[in-house]
This record gives sequence, C-alpha cells and structure tokens, in this order.
Amino acid sequence: MKSYDVCIIGAGWAGFNAALKAANLGLKTALIEEGEIGGTCLNRGCIPTKFLVQTAKIISQTKKAHQYGLEVSFPIIKLSETKQAKETLVKSLKNNLENFIKAKKDIELIRAKAKLISKNEISIGDERISSKYILVSCGSRPKELGNLKFDTRKILSSNEILNLESLPRNILIIGGGVIGCEFASIFANLGVEVSIAEYMDRLLPLEDAEVSKKLESIFRKRKISIKTKVDAATLDLSGFEKILLCAGRSPNTEEFGLEDLGIKLEKGRIITDGYMRTNVENIYAAGDCTSIKQLAHVATHQAILAIENIAGMKKTFDYGLVPNCIFTDPEISSVGIDQNIAQNNAIETTVDKFDFLSSGMARIMNETDGFIKIFSDKKTDKILGAAMIGPKVTELIAIVAIAVKTGMKRKELGEMIFAHPTLSEGIGEALRSGLH
Repeated sequence: MKSYDVCIIGAGWAGFNAALKAANLGLKTALIEEGEIGGTCLNRGCIPTKFLVQTAKIISQTKKAHQYGLEVSFPIIKLSETKQAKETLVKSLKNNLENFIKAKKDIELIRAKAKLISKNEISIGDERISSKYILVSCGSRPKELGNLKFDTRKILSSNEILNLESLPRNILIIGGGVIGCEFASIFANLGVEVSIAEYMDRLLPLEDAEVSKKLESIFRKRKISIKTKVDAATLDLSGFEKILLCAGRSPNTEEFGLEDLGIKLEKGRIITDGYMRTNVENIYAAGDCTSIKQLAHVATHQAILAIENIAGMKKTFDYGLVPNCIFTDPEISSVGIDQNIAQNNAIETTVDKFDFLSSGMARIMNETDGFIKIFSDKKTDKILGAAMIGPKVTELIAIVAIAVKTGMKRKELGEMIFAHPTLSEGIGEALRSGLH
C-alpha cells in the first residue's frame, strides 16, 4: 500500500494550490481527481464566464466607437466560434496546470474516484492508499429548486449555459445574485432580451444597498426586466426560450464516505474550525465544500492555510480581508465591513464617496456609471472597507484591501500619490474631498 504525508481529494483550485504548497514544504503528496483538473473555476466558472464577459464587453465598446470618431461595422456574433475559442483557452490553461503538477517530484496525480475508509486511509478504485493527513476539497455544483430541475434543454444551470451554440431570443434568469447578474450583463450586451426574477427585495442582496440600487438602475436602462420579491414557483415560464437557474450551489460531499467517518456536515457543507480542521483528527477540508463564501480565491487561501497548519504553523483565515468581485458591466467589488455591519457592531463610520463621472480616465473610457465608497471608523480613523461599482473596480479593490490589512488610516490613504489620469486616483479623491 502506497503511503503519503498528505492526500488531497479534488484537484480544483483549492486542491491544486494545496498540492503545490504541500510539495513546496517537502510533503509527499497525492492529488486525487476523477474529473477535470482545475475544477469549477477553470472548466465551468471563473475562466469561461470571464471569457464571455470580455466577449460581451467588446460588443459594448463597439457600440461606442462613433463617439471616438470611428466608423466600424457592428460585429457579427458567432456563438459557436466563441464557444470554441473559450474551450481552446480552457484547454491550454488546463494543460499548464497538469504540466505544473507533473514537474513537482513530491506530487503524484491520481486519476480515480476517492472514498475515505478511515482517518488515514482512502480507497481509489480497487486499491487503497494511506496518508498521515487528508484534505478534502471536493467542490460544489449548481443547485436546483424543488419545483425546478435542470433539463439541459430549456432549464439550464451555469454549466450548460456556457455550451450554447446560438443565442436565444430571450432568457429568464432566476436568481439575482452574483452569477445571475453576471450572466444578465453578458446576455444583454450580446443583444438578448433578459429578465431577472429575484426572491429578495433587491439584486445582490449581500452587497452594499446603494451599489445594488445603482446596478438595478443601469440594468433597467439597458432594457433588462427586473422583478424582485418573486417566488420562483409562481413564475410562468412558457414565454421564455431559455431559463437560467441561479439558486446557489450545493457542496459535492455525498459520495466520499464523510458521514461514515463521523465528519460533521451542515446542509452538506463540511464544518471546519479556524485552522480548516474537521472534527475528525488528521482530516482537513477547504474550498466550496466548506465555505459560505464560494470564491476561487477563498478556496485557494483556505487550502494553503490547511497545508500550513498540517505542517504545524497554526494559522487562521481573516475572512474580513476577502475581496468580493462581480464581473457585471460595470464591475462591482467590496472588501471589509460596510455601514450596516459597522452599525450592528456599534461602530460609527465616516463614508467618503467619489463618482466616476468626475474621473478623467473614466470619461476617456466613456464608462462613467458608478462610484467608490470608502468606510472608516470615525473614532480611530482606520479604513474599515469599501464598496465600488464602475470601471475596473475588481482591480481597484485591492488597494483598499491592503489599507484594511495594514490598519491604514483614512488620512494616510488620502495622502497617497495616485497617478493621473487613472481610475485609481478616484480612491484618493474620495478621501481628500472629505479631509479638506
């Protein structure tokens, strides 16, 4: 029986990065995956969807060409060719990951279905392997609703929607969260008639309320129909060519023998402590199968943290530093705590705001919809977080994340020199306007 220092179940973004970290720490590692390396992020999530975001963005920018004195013909959308280009990109990146793993002498990639037999033993097909530690990173999948099931023809998940060969005339998106809003933005820019139905009272209910309101206003200007406080069970689906169901994601934890070992689950999600340990000795978990924040960068850091703790480092994860990025048009991002969280914790805040309409670079780009909001502790002057909507804010949010991490004060960030003309100088302008 082969023996390892650590066995990792699942080669998605969490498992892949865990394996690299383990190898770098000199741990003999098995990375077990029965499907595609790269998991949801590479094959059905972050990368392919952002390829479509970029495709739709090019269409949107072409519509504005005349404002720069350019006369161009409107691009013809060949979705089957777009799909092929997307798949070529994914395949190339996947090959890079596999080559990266193969180059690490301390990692063995095992293509098999894994099942836990004990806290130190895993079955892989007809064989068994042993390990001092096990890390479960088995990912998640799109969630169905009781009365709505994926049929791969009309009612689609975020997986199947990526494989369309032609654009539908219209589409109903059930769920106005991150995935629903990203696809609404994509399809609207591609010329599809889009409707959104959301159970809560606003789109993106976990984001800043003013950001949510702004996105709804922009969507309505683009003729996207939005209905909130809607129960999906009451919807008439007959008038829609396609239905995209975005009701969240479910952990893939059913077939790995977790419950047989007594590993604690909550609605299928593996429960871990701050060190990413489960309640069973020597077994850790990371990624979408554990996290309420199902983000690739969260999965990466959870996985690295788990390996570091296996190596005896005793580190915990500060979820308050996680940047949330939504690739709608315009983009949305946030980090740290906002006014509501601060109020619930009896923290009085200062709110500094900058509108992209006042940004020279935003006006050059002709992308002036949106704003930057920065939240500070009124008592200590420390930066608490930010919420943004506008051009390239998924990049800008990192500046505020660093400020939160380092305990930077509002005055200190406001005195930073930002290059002109750039979008980032909006952060300085927001703070300086309140410091005068």
